[in-house]
Amino acid sequence: MARRRAPIIRKDIAGSRKFAKRNYSYSDWTKGKFSEVVTVSGPGRLIFLAGVGAEDENGAGIRHKDDFAGQVRYAYDKIKRHLARHGAGFADIVKMVTYVTDIRYFQTYNQIRVETFGSAPLPAHTFLTISQLAWPGMLVEIDVTAAVPA
Repeated sequence: MARRRAPIIRKDIAGSRKFAKRNYSYSDWTKGKFSEVVTVSGPGRLIFLAGVGAEDENGAGIRHKDDFAGQVRYAYDKIKRHLARHGAGFADIVKMVTYVTDIRYFQTYNQIRVETFGSAPLPAHTFLTISQLAWPGMLVEIDVTAAVPA
């Protein structure tokens, strides 16, 4: 079951619309470290996913060690599942930031991203190469923001 804090709910000046922010952690190892998903509701709803990589959801380390394509596919599978829990899918993603440890992965990443999105529109996307990610052996991490109607 997802651990979530009590929502923050506020009314706008006119008092007619509510704003609610909720944080969720699904994986045991993330609890108390960061929110895997944050949703913001109002006239529309924004869904923020923390950097998603190939971390095993039960805390057993990094999956697909030394296999960049495997890590990307696993990360996209986690993204799909996290979004589905909140009534969203790849077509609802509005912004992505992808971090990799080696620029030579760019073509492989792009190919998997296009395959994953299929006919859904590709969101705004930033691709960055950095020296290291959160865990040893982690080769890719993807931040996602999605938007759905209220």
